[in-house]
Amino acid sequence: MKEKILTGALAALLTFGGLSTPVAADSQEILVDDVWARATIGVSRPAAVYFTLRNTGGDAVKLIGFETTIAKRAEAHRLKIDANGISTMEPAGEILLRPGNDLVFEPGGLHIMLMGLQEPLVEGDSIQLDLLFDDGGRMPVNVRVRGIAARGPRN
Repeated sequence: MKEKILTGALAALLTFGGLSTPVAADSQEILVDDVWARATIGVSRPAAVYFTLRNTGGDAVKLIGFETTIAKRAEAHRLKIDANGISTMEPAGEILLRPGNDLVFEPGGLHIMLMGLQEPLVEGDSIQLDLLFDDGGRMPVNVRVRGIAARGPRN
């Protein structure tokens, strides 16, 4: 499933509508694909969302946050493994998406953590996650919940 947003068009609409908002130099077209999450057992542990972003525009775009109603917090995290094989997870902060590049959010790497779940993620359901960009753009993304043992968007 692919979804598009013209973040610059939203900023232009707000600007010409009499509202002031920071505007990127050029509008950016962002594509999102292969969006999925694993089902959870209850709400006591966080969930994760995975997808691929593609910047088809001419300028870099900064992804600055995430919002969803299913969790108290949604943050980008990155899993790192040190020289001793010890893995740690840390917040990724703002994420720069360069023009013409793909950014993959996947198990064992960059991903979105849903913390403080309000309800379990149930296989077959869908949830909404909003991606927030530094130019004021907001992209609502439909996240398909796969089985608890899923390893990707199709398996």
